[in-house]
Amino acid sequence: MPWRGPLLFRARLPDNGLVLEMTREEFEELVAEALDRIPPELTRLMDNVAVFVEDEPPAEDPELLGLYEGTPLTDRGEWYAGVLPDRITVYRGPTLRMSETREDVVQETEVTVVHEIAHHFGIDDARLHALGYG
Repeated sequence: MPWRGPLLFRARLPDNGLVLEMTREEFEELVAEALDRIPPELTRLMDNVAVFVEDEPPAEDPELLGLYEGTPLTDRGEWYAGVLPDRITVYRGPTLRMSETREDVVQETEVTVVHEIAHHFGIDDARLHALGYG
């Protein structure tokens, strides 16, 4: 079942000297494909989360590949209502700079998407690293 949640994108930034060439549209498609590979049993459980693609992470963390911002499902209680969606952001620039081939980008994008979705489910970095989603 294809990803049915929102997938939002920002405007293209000027060329920043990336080592591996991949258009913004190609990278966005890889993120969408990674979302499509998440088992339907899990995507049905995802709640109030939006996925974004940005070219670059915040300046204070230039190697950041992805970021989850929000309240994990495990921390939500009766108070959780009327809030903005959680936000998962996947960063194009650092992913391309660390990759030598398109296959590397595909693999790293999938790992990043799974990693950030796991945070939505309340799984912390230590557990993700142990599972190979560092």
